[in-house]
Amino acid sequence: ARPLRNRGVEPAEVRVDCLFFHCELNPKIFNKMTLTKKLGTALLLLGFSSMAYAEIERRAIPNDHGFSLYCWPKLEPSKGWHQDEKESYHDSINALAPDSFTFANAETVMYAKSIYKPKEPKVTSLQMLIENDRKEALSHTPDIKIQEAGTLTSLDGQAMKSLTFFPKGKGNWERVSYGEEGEFYLIFTVSSRTSEGYKAAEEAYETLIKNYQGTKSSH
Repeated sequence: ARPLRNRGVEPAEVRVDCLFFHCELNPKIFNKMTLTKKLGTALLLLGFSSMAYAEIERRAIPNDHGFSLYCWPKLEPSKGWHQDEKESYHDSINALAPDSFTFANAETVMYAKSIYKPKEPKVTSLQMLIENDRKEALSHTPDIKIQEAGTLTSLDGQAMKSLTFFPKGKGNWERVSYGEEGEFYLIFTVSSRTSEGYKAAEEAYETLIKNYQGTKSSH
C-alpha cells in the first residue's frame, strides 16, 4: 500500500459526536432503527454541518454506535483524474488517481485532507502545522530535501504555501500545499514514486488547487 505521511494528526474520520456537536445514539435504539431512518438521521446531521462549511464535503456512514462522519476538501478532479472512493473512505482523504488506475497501483496520486482544528488543540496556527510536517518528515528521513515551492492561489483567492519533499534515493516525490477554511486546516498533496511522474502531474495538481472553491470570509 502507498505510504501516506501522517503529518502528526489523526485521520479525518471521526464520530459525529466528536466533531461538530454531541450526537451519540444509544446503541439499542440505533440497532432498532430502520435503514431509512438511519440514512435520514445522517442527512439531517450533514445538513446542519454543511451550513457553516460549504467547501468541506461530508459523508455520514452508519456504524454500530451511530455514524462515522468522513470529511475532506470538496474537489473537482483535473482532466484525466478521478476520485478513488474506496481509498477515500479507507484513508479518510479525498483520494485521486489517474483514469484507468486506482490510488493503490498508480505511480502518481493526489489527495486532499481536512483537519478539524478543535481535534488538534496543540496546533495553534497553520504555520505550526507546516513546521510540524517538516519536522516529522526529517525525523523519518533525515536526508530528505525540503524546499519552499511558492504559493498556489485557490479560486476564492486563498494563497496556499507549498513545500516539496524530495528523496535523495528511493522514495516519494511530493509537493504539499497548506490552507485553512474556518475550523479546518487543509492539506493538498501530489505524490509520485518517480521524479518523472511527479513532473508530469504538476500541471494537474496546480489546476486542482486553482479550482478549489473555499469561503473567503473564513480565513
